Amino acid sequence: MKITLKNKIVGTMLASLLALSATNAQATAIRLNTGFNNNTLAANDDGSTGLINFGFTINFFGNNRTGGYVNTNGNVTLDSPLRTFTPFALSTTNQEILAPFFADVDTRTGPLVSYGADTVGGRNAFGANWIDVCFYRRDCSLTNSFQLVIIDRSDITAGDFDFEFNIDDINWETGDASSGTGGLGGDSARVGWSNGSGRTFELAGSAVNGAFLNGGPSSLISNELNSDLSVGGTTMGRYFFQVRNGNVVQPPSDVPAPGVLTLFGFGLIGLGLARRKRKK
Repeated sequence: MKITLKNKIVGTMLASLLALSATNAQATAIRLNTGFNNNTLAANDDGSTGLINFGFTINFFGNNRTGGYVNTNGNVTLDSPLRTFTPFALSTTNQEILAPFFADVDTRTGPLVSYGADTVGGRNAFGANWIDVCFYRRDCSLTNSFQLVIIDRSDITAGDFDFEFNIDDINWETGDASSGTGGLGGDSARVGWSNGSGRTFELAGSAVNGAFLNGGPSSLISNELNSDLSVGGTTMGRYFFQVRNGNVVQPPSDVPAPGVLTLFGFGLIGLGLARRKRKK
């Protein structure tokens, strides 16, 4: 009886330690550089910063950009601000966009979006953070934490850079003005990038209800893409991209984890037309 009880206690302790270890490992996806929190975007719904200087120049499909716009709704655009809150197929946009989690964030309640410059691996970097952010309409019953980091790689060729989508916690996928209820269902979030003229990428699970949530079939915190190529090594929740000579480099076919779509090039077929923006 005592041996059985002791085994149960040890088993419970081991399970708790493993769970804690998994939680701690997961938390490393977000880069905690203090510089990435130097600035905040005032509380808003569907707002954007003005043009923010990255501190270095990037070449994105032949367009040299020295900065971009941090948009409340989970993305950074390089050419002009984006106020749209219902996520659309990135293959249909005419904007240059990097979207770690394009969905209807509402910061009028809860934490603000932060951004700023720092270094990663000794290289200049720019980061934008959406940590514990709420969804529209002023609902903090569920929160998400994610980050975009852009890293200067002009040490290779002028304009070269890397970028990361770092995901730590995804509990909601939709705002109430995007046909969602309580943060779920409706027009779900999209994750990916576009150069605004036909070159685009989205992760598998984009626009699929429940896919990106913690525990979902394409859970963002439980998968990764090319994170072994980034500073820090393989990290669940990190989606890593290299841009060389203006083009996003297609990763080796054996690198992506299960559940990650690796379609690069001339856009995704069959994602459908962007939905018309509904007024809030």
